[in-house]
Amino acid sequence: MSTSTGAAASATSYEARFRVWRGDADGGGLHDFRVEVNDGEVVLDIIHRIQATQAPDLAVRWNCKAGKCGSCSAEVNGRPRLMCMTRMTDFARDETLTVTPLRAFPVLRDLVTDVSFNYEKAREVPGFVPPPGVAAGEYRMDQVDVDRSQEFRKCIECYLCQNTCHVVRDHEENKTAFAGPRFLMRVAELDMHPLDAAAQAGLDRRRTAQEEHGLGYCNITKCCTDVCPEGIKITDNALIPLKERAADRKYDPLVWLGSKIRRRGAASGPGA
Repeated sequence: MSTSTGAAASATSYEARFRVWRGDADGGGLHDFRVEVNDGEVVLDIIHRIQATQAPDLAVRWNCKAGKCGSCSAEVNGRPRLMCMTRMTDFARDETLTVTPLRAFPVLRDLVTDVSFNYEKAREVPGFVPPPGVAAGEYRMDQVDVDRSQEFRKCIECYLCQNTCHVVRDHEENKTAFAGPRFLMRVAELDMHPLDAAAQAGLDRRRTAQEEHGLGYCNITKCCTDVCPEGIKITDNALIPLKERAADRKYDPLVWLGSKIRRRGAASGPGA
């Protein structure tokens, strides 16, 4: 009985070749490993096995191992991925897998990067502005509006979209002026939210998207959409519509005139 079990186990396991980046902010390089792979495993399983058997000081960030925390982001064969959602069966058994840290952010150690850039950008986006005169719990929205926003709420903040966006990835100097697709998506969500009262509070989200968050830097290559593990259509459903609304606000003479009339009416007040 034990012999047949062992034979079955060996039939579904094999030895894989891995190249894993090791180092810190001062530099590093790729290290070669040969490691056992079993049926049904993902890349994160193999990284953990390398830790357990060959490199106990290998640094890797992870948490849920269920594709919902976004912690184990890395680049596998040059493509930004969640290691816990990247199955070994996606690759040929004789293929050498290269695992490197996210390229757009500073390396702390091995596969762990400093993603604080994203937290800084998150703080720069003004939050939801509650509608005046409506208490929390009394908000009402049409289902179609709920559905539109819900897609963007699926974001797990893995920052793969931020990492693959060439505006951030290839041009360090852009980081001060560009929020990146994850946070422009947040601006787009709030701008289309039917209960967001930012305009009444004097906040023009379309203007800030263009002038403060760098919307114009995005040239809609859809690389952010391509790597999103939640399948969010970041480009088509958030960034392109936001660009269209921002362009209308700035260049459409009728929209411009209407906004001037609305602002003048609001300034005059009901007793004017």
